[in-house]
Amino acid sequence: MDLRRLRYFLVLAEELNFTRAAHRLHIAQPALSQQIRALERDIGAALLERGSRGCRLTAVGEVVAREAGELLAHAAAAQERIRAAVGGRQGQLRLALTRSARGGPVDALLAAFRTLHPDVDLVVRTGWTAHNITELLAGRLDAAFVRPPLDGEGLECRHIASEELLVAVPADHPLARERRVTRGHIAAEPVILWPRENAPGMHDLITRQLWPGSGPRIVREEPDDEQLLLSVAAGTGIAPVPEGRARALRIPGVRLKRMTAPMPTVDLALAHRPGSATPALRGLLSLVDTLPPPSAD
Repeated sequence: MDLRRLRYFLVLAEELNFTRAAHRLHIAQPALSQQIRALERDIGAALLERGSRGCRLTAVGEVVAREAGELLAHAAAAQERIRAAVGGRQGQLRLALTRSARGGPVDALLAAFRTLHPDVDLVVRTGWTAHNITELLAGRLDAAFVRPPLDGEGLECRHIASEELLVAVPADHPLARERRVTRGHIAAEPVILWPRENAPGMHDLITRQLWPGSGPRIVREEPDDEQLLLSVAAGTGIAPVPEGRARALRIPGVRLKRMTAPMPTVDLALAHRPGSATPALRGLLSLVDTLPPPSAD
């Protein structure tokens, strides 16, 4: 059924006068009469009894006027929902965070997204980069924060931030008194790290930057940064940790030390499958595009 004709009829049902209804609708009176007759043909019944002083609704016309009001209200609401979805203001966004990046730019980005897109159902989970990539490729996520470099996964990545890599040492360790730590200082130290399979690219990047020779002497693997820092506090060894996560956890008995130049860093990126961007994801990507570009240094 033609929604435009229903809207014309609803105005006419309110005015019960073709001249006044046509004036409200900003159309000519003959055109309005034509549209109402077409609607009556569509329905197969007369909707109006016309007279010299105006018109009145037939029994069928009263039903049509009542139903038309509800139908047009539903149609207007549906159109708004569609416009909202196209603008990324509605729908669902399935998103994964990487464990090492809570706080800082990620939390700020999500807060801004929620403010701009309050109608989007943001479903957030947390996992290691490798797990997040698996979920992305399987279609169970729309996007995920990851620690690059990624190796041949066929995903698109947008840079979010670069973070300084600190070295966590026990509070009573001799290195705790150093202003900055050299690579020679840590070359032979026992090291606590998370399993390489959690984020192979980041693991190898850390190794190349901090232990460019023979690699770290790993004495323990821990599943996440909190357990890693707790092991440092217990004196098991030292550990490299992204600055934001290390300072957010604030584990007693741990001192965070900067390295001498060149400053080691790790990157944070937002990954998604090429060509898979939903309206909600496009809203998030637009926000990412407003972030400052990575430094050339």
